[in-house]
Amino acid sequence: MPTPDVVLLTKADCHLCTEARDAVERVTASLGLQWREQSIDDDEQLRARYAEEIPVVLVDGVQRDFWKIDEKHLARVLAKALGS
Repeated sequence: MPTPDVVLLTKADCHLCTEARDAVERVTASLGLQWREQSIDDDEQLRARYAEEIPVVLVDGVQRDFWKIDEKHLARVLAKALGS
């Protein structure tokens, strides 16, 4: 089974993004997964779609959470993606 693609969408001057980074790091680390961060600041399409919801967690391109990241929910989503 392929490894889930975990992306945290952020923007500059986002006070919730720091908390989201920490949450995504804790969950992915506990499952041995990598994740990446992508800013919407330089991407017009992402900014138009997600500007009011940042931070956003995408798993395999599907929005799974936004604003305050629910670590238990993210862990369940990733465990399911891993086939656990």
